[in-house]
Amino acid sequence: MRVSGRRREINDKIKDKFKQAIKEFRKAVASNKIKEAQEAMKKSMSALDKAVKKHTIHKNKASRLKSRMATALAKLK
Repeated sequence: MRVSGRRREINDKIKDKFKQAIKEFRKAVASNKIKEAQEAMKKSMSALDKAVKKHTIHKNKASRLKSRMATALAKLK
């Protein structure tokens, strides 16, 4: 029980990081700020890759989210 509780806390922190990064990206896209969106996308992709590396999320989910961000950024340009 102790290990699972500790892992849950770690996983929650990792999930929170990539979710916040994605929210930041979406906010930049919504306000048509290309430069900010590009920086936020770089940060989001890094956070997603780290979450996959630590087995917090599945690699296909990360790939799907990254693809959607790239599509949104391409539409913005």
